[in-house]
Amino acid sequence: MPSTVGSKGQVVIEKKLRDRLGVEPGWTAIQRLVDDHIEIYFVPPPHRRSLRGIFKSDIQVSDDEWHEVKAQAWRAAAEERVRRMAEDEEGWRRQNEAR
Repeated sequence: MPSTVGSKGQVVIEKKLRDRLGVEPGWTAIQRLVDDHIEIYFVPPPHRRSLRGIFKSDIQVSDDEWHEVKAQAWRAAAEERVRRMAEDEEGWRRQNEAR
């Protein structure tokens, strides 16, 4: 269904699309121009729950170690997301070149 661009350049993402993707308020929308259209990727915010409880009680992790491990995990997840986006873009280019 077409949407009208608002006076501030805003466009509403249809509810059925948001629901299918699991997009919720507070998510980040990453936009990029690809030829003559815009691609939007949605990224959820970092969760606020602690994951420390997943460790067995006999494993001791200092606060500094915990924050470093968490930061490394977020960096790795971001790098993986960027890698997949680049692969998607390359596949899209090949597909359009074949046309």
